[in-house]
Amino acid sequence: MIVIRLFIQTVFLALGQIWSNKVRAMLTTLGIIIGVAAVLSVVAGLTGLRGFVLKEFETFGARKVWAWGYVPEDLRTSVSWSDVKLSPYEIRLVKDNAPSIDRVTAMMGNRYDVSYGKRLQRGVETTGVWPDWHEIEGRTVIRGRELSRFDDEESRQVCLINEKAIEELNLPEDPTGEYLLVKGRRFLVIGVLETKQQSAMFGGGDSQSELIIPFNTQRQLNPYRWINMMAQLTTPDVADDARAEMRFILRKHRGLDPEDEDTFRIEVLQNAIDQFNGLAAGITAVAGAVVSIALLVGGIGIMNIMLVSVSERTREIGLRKAVGARPGVVLMQFLVEAVTLCVAGGVVGVTLGFGITEILKAIPNSPMSEAVVPDWAVYLSFGFCGLVGVVFGMFPAIKAARLNPIDALRHD
Repeated sequence: MIVIRLFIQTVFLALGQIWSNKVRAMLTTLGIIIGVAAVLSVVAGLTGLRGFVLKEFETFGARKVWAWGYVPEDLRTSVSWSDVKLSPYEIRLVKDNAPSIDRVTAMMGNRYDVSYGKRLQRGVETTGVWPDWHEIEGRTVIRGRELSRFDDEESRQVCLINEKAIEELNLPEDPTGEYLLVKGRRFLVIGVLETKQQSAMFGGGDSQSELIIPFNTQRQLNPYRWINMMAQLTTPDVADDARAEMRFILRKHRGLDPEDEDTFRIEVLQNAIDQFNGLAAGITAVAGAVVSIALLVGGIGIMNIMLVSVSERTREIGLRKAVGARPGVVLMQFLVEAVTLCVAGGVVGVTLGFGITEILKAIPNSPMSEAVVPDWAVYLSFGFCGLVGVVFGMFPAIKAARLNPIDALRHD
């Protein structure tokens, strides 16, 4: 109890010293204030940026997997690109034999001139897909119906369009039942897709006209076009399993020996998310360490002012020792004063850091709208402030504790 009471009295004494020298205390703790505010602002900004990027990834589809044919550099003189492109049979093999894959669609895209009546729209993105594309992409039909398995098997000349295509081709508000001319062929509009605003991160911007047609119909329009595969994982955490399963199936079907390079590429978005998380954590740590240098500079200022304080209060220290104060008590008094000064600066710095974070969040169209100061950053800041106070206050405190009371009392 005596130790606790002494500690509390020392804290109040330290606060009294800070209050009696407000301007000096403020200037002394400026380095601590700037350092803490900088640490919190940088961490909050990086946290917000990370949240923004992950949100964009989520919008794009965290459970998606892509695969396509690829010619290794060593084989580009002997193997053509047409030899390695994926086939619908290989895509079905993956669908039937990869437990980590939930749904699969073959994809073949091209741009065609599309006309309706006297209205012509050039270079409209036209994609041939399997019916599972709706579930994988999360694109629902707001009017009409979705593509069916029979549309694909019978190579029907039917299509889905988005709302942007309705606007650009001047179609009726409900265009189902209307016919479009695509590459000289009449296509029946069977439904309208919701318009998906693509993120700026993935080539986003304004929506564009889209036509979605059965995969086999697209193959008839352009049989030599490149084929890609898009699949959906059962859960996001089986990304590595799905990659391994797909690789095994494709290598086995293509008869590749163990020493042969893959003639295909597989990309899992979840892997990119994991890599980004690791990169973001590294950047946060490095940035936090860099701006923490300001805290060290602030610590040097604390040490300097405590040495000045010891010099100014030499007679006081001598008087305390003369009436029986032990060196340990004197040491604790100056050490607690240094820590209190640092923590007081930390409080101001944390308040300033939260204020800067709110300003970042208030910037219109800013990717920092998700910025938030994590609890660990606040705890770390206060812990670091206390550590700075102990480290840089120790030398002045030891100097005060070792003063000879007689010499101290003689000090002018």
